Amino acid sequence: MSRASIATEILFDQNRRRFLGLGLSLAAFSLLPKRLLAAEAPSIKQGAFDITVLSDGFINLPASIIMPEASEDERDAILKRLGGTVEATPTPSNIPLIRTGNDLILIDVGSGDNFQATAGMLETNLKLAGINPADITKVVFTHAHPDHTGATVKKDGTLRYPNADYIVGEAEWTFWTDPDFEQKYPEPLHAFAVGAKRDLLAVKDRVRMVKAGDDIVTGMRVLDTAGHTPGHISLELDGGDGMIITADAATNGVVSFEHPGWKFGFDTDQELAIRNRMKLMDRVATEKTMLIGYHWAHSGLGHAEREGTAYRYVPLNGAKL
Repeated sequence: MSRASIATEILFDQNRRRFLGLGLSLAAFSLLPKRLLAAEAPSIKQGAFDITVLSDGFINLPASIIMPEASEDERDAILKRLGGTVEATPTPSNIPLIRTGNDLILIDVGSGDNFQATAGMLETNLKLAGINPADITKVVFTHAHPDHTGATVKKDGTLRYPNADYIVGEAEWTFWTDPDFEQKYPEPLHAFAVGAKRDLLAVKDRVRMVKAGDDIVTGMRVLDTAGHTPGHISLELDGGDGMIITADAATNGVVSFEHPGWKFGFDTDQELAIRNRMKLMDRVATEKTMLIGYHWAHSGLGHAEREGTAYRYVPLNGAKL
């Protein structure tokens, strides 16, 4: 990937520094509403798949990441709907746990203790759901950002899911594990690469590389949604009208639907991300596809409806955004 295809360095760097500094103090954390600390764990049947959406807590994002191209009036109206401020908007982290046949599959693993204090709750919520980490048979990494792979390794250096096989897009692996990364790519990406290498290389002896169209298991296929990162993948599931686990192909339940052509501050290749997001939105609205979004409200379960020239996220529980 050429430097020209990397998101604008100044914007990316400013957002990275602010983003990594938005963890809350323990005192502030204790005052947050319980609904923000851990979402309920809704379950849904999709073909041969039993899916429970577990919470990893949430991360805080500034408006300059969520909607850097919004006008001040647009920004303020959206922030009011999201329940955030210019500096920090609480953004859920939803992790699908999928049971099919003899497999128990996690789609991403959350932040662990490698990110903001308000995240890293997946292991606790797995225990509340009666799941032993040793029972997880497969972990799929949609991409290697820290809020998706940060919980791969425990403090003692062992894998948090010791019996799992790990699955990652081949392009994602190649990008982040490039031994010449620092020479090839701009400095704003270097801190992300440190965490990505830590998490990916920890599973190098049990990883399976995939590309678009490959099966994770029967009825679950890889969908290429590159742009947010060079090897970002989403997942298609058979059954009914179908389901797509979007991960960060559409990062926000308001902005990504209603303004799919806007840039997102942490998309590595912003133009490619926009093209793939708009293609995805057109498809899922046309086909009435069930969706799970990693950072959307109400556990990320819902679908897209056309609204004028854009779209609207309709949560499964019927809530309004």
